[in-house]
Amino acid sequence: MPLNTQNVKLRISAGQPKQFPRDAIPQVTFSGRSNVGKSSLINTLLGRKSLARVSSAPGKTITVNFYDVDGKLFLVDLPGYGYAKRTFEDKKQWSALTDGYFTNNPNIDLLSLVIQLIDIRVGITADDRMMIDFLVQSQLPFIIVTTKSDKPNKTDRKKSLEAIAADPSVPKGTPIIPFSSLSGEGKQELWQQISLFTEVK
Repeated sequence: MPLNTQNVKLRISAGQPKQFPRDAIPQVTFSGRSNVGKSSLINTLLGRKSLARVSSAPGKTITVNFYDVDGKLFLVDLPGYGYAKRTFEDKKQWSALTDGYFTNNPNIDLLSLVIQLIDIRVGITADDRMMIDFLVQSQLPFIIVTTKSDKPNKTDRKKSLEAIAADPSVPKGTPIIPFSSLSGEGKQELWQQISLFTEVK
């Protein structure tokens, strides 16, 4: 049976590692800075308008959201990083929860792919670079998706994609997929990558 992307629900918004689900199904995790467009991307990917809540205040949500897709796959939305107005306590909570996902996740062996989101207009930030370095050092499979790819003109878009591909933190050959939640660009390519890494068709 093919994956039914209409059969999807938010399983849990976990505020502590002990709340992470233990279902033995592949996990695909979305990582990126606050306001990079993670929620919009997840909604577009699943053909929904408001399954993932788009926050009006960046950095507001500090939970790991597990979306159950057809009982065969978890799409995992990590809290956004790099939001300067967060309090020290909020930053500590973000670090503990995100670190807990990678170090205290009972099903970390089922983490099939990390989708690292980069705002095409901003490029790779210092926080993005730290996250990518962590993924490389941890030998976790990841691809890069550039969000808001409909925003820049063709010349700026080309320059930005070239700069991301050439960044020293990005291993050569890393897939880079331009994505737009407005036009749907990249949706099919992203599902192909998810299918490739999870073997869920």
